[in-house]
Amino acid sequence: MDPLAHLAIIWAAVFGAVVLAKATRLTPVLYFLFLGSLLANIGILPAESGAFIRVFAELGIIFIMFALGFEESTDNFLASVKRSWGIALFGALAPFAVAYVIADYVWDDPNIALMCGLAMTATAVSLTMVSLQSLGLQNSIVALRIMTSAVIDDIGALIMVAIVVPLAAGEETFTLLSAVTTAGKAVMFFVIVSLIGVWIFPRSHAKWLKRVPWLQHLSLQTYLTFDKGKYATLAILLAALAVGLLAHYFGFHPAVGAYMAGLIVREEHFQLKTRTIDEFGRPVEFNVYAETKRIVDNAAFCWVGPVFFVDLGTKILFDWDLLTDIMPYVIAMTIGIAVFQVLSAGLAARYTSGMNFAESLMIGFGMLGRAELAFVVIDIAYVQHSILNREAFFTLMITAFFLNILVPITITWWKPYYLKATQPRDPNYEKSTP
Repeated sequence: MDPLAHLAIIWAAVFGAVVLAKATRLTPVLYFLFLGSLLANIGILPAESGAFIRVFAELGIIFIMFALGFEESTDNFLASVKRSWGIALFGALAPFAVAYVIADYVWDDPNIALMCGLAMTATAVSLTMVSLQSLGLQNSIVALRIMTSAVIDDIGALIMVAIVVPLAAGEETFTLLSAVTTAGKAVMFFVIVSLIGVWIFPRSHAKWLKRVPWLQHLSLQTYLTFDKGKYATLAILLAALAVGLLAHYFGFHPAVGAYMAGLIVREEHFQLKTRTIDEFGRPVEFNVYAETKRIVDNAAFCWVGPVFFVDLGTKILFDWDLLTDIMPYVIAMTIGIAVFQVLSAGLAARYTSGMNFAESLMIGFGMLGRAELAFVVIDIAYVQHSILNREAFFTLMITAFFLNILVPITITWWKPYYLKATQPRDPNYEKSTP
């Protein structure tokens, strides 16, 4: 198929998916995957994409992961970590253990079991936030706890993917030395990125930087606001790609680096507002941060990033015999992960984060979703490294679909009980920003 025609069909599918998502109030990711699969099964899209689409899809997931990291408020995240560590830890261990045990029992392969566990570890914070926003709960304390816990889980899952994939793919022999070496590379990468964020691109220069003449003018703010911020989008995406390439140099997926690059960047780095003249000759204030974020989000979630999910969906070629065979595994994994995810996250919220019963259960329901990062792990394990077999791939995809369906259903069902338990304590609870 002609690459441009291929891209045009994918973009048409993306638009259709967005329309369906708006109508049903579900995440568009589900429909990206569904329409990609549908178009491949009826022969409109090829199951094996050409080099152009694969590279475009790879760029899309880099954009998505950077945008997700860029979305996070570093200050809010750090302030909430002490309250959310238990939710993140136990809320990740439980689904990992359930997926690992089921996969190991079914396929008797520790590599497949590991990747299944990792894929089911990361919470889809975007899906949960959309569901909470539709119910007016986006500024509640549970939303902040879910967001912080999900970010911690995502970072942990990315670190584990960076360590496990080279070993599971056979790129390195599994020995104690190789495991330590791979873990050391992961630690070195995250240390380098952290140093870039803390020392090289801080909000204010460290003392030692001020003593070095050619370094004292080095800052991310200077870089992003060059020429009144006209090239801020180019600058920020170049930074994301550069850190992604750094991650690739260390043997990790570029999406890992892109996500970390997003966490480094703060709104304070865009402290520049300029005035321009509109077509009527009136002065208009231009916010560099807001405009850059708008463009990045548009590229990540509207026209570049969705190509990744539609292309991944084309790998889901229906085989009714296969679906019949794996359905018991899907049911077991869905029920197991759902039950233990809610229990583990809810109990952790109750006893490590100080939440009441209603808040704890809402947090448990909010952490059921599996979206962007889960599908990144599935893509790495199935498409790029062939660690997963076809049965495991289908099981994970369908399980993720059912878990995502449960998020808006359970949150909507629990909202009246949640409000009844929280509003007497604070009548303005939903309106207050934690």
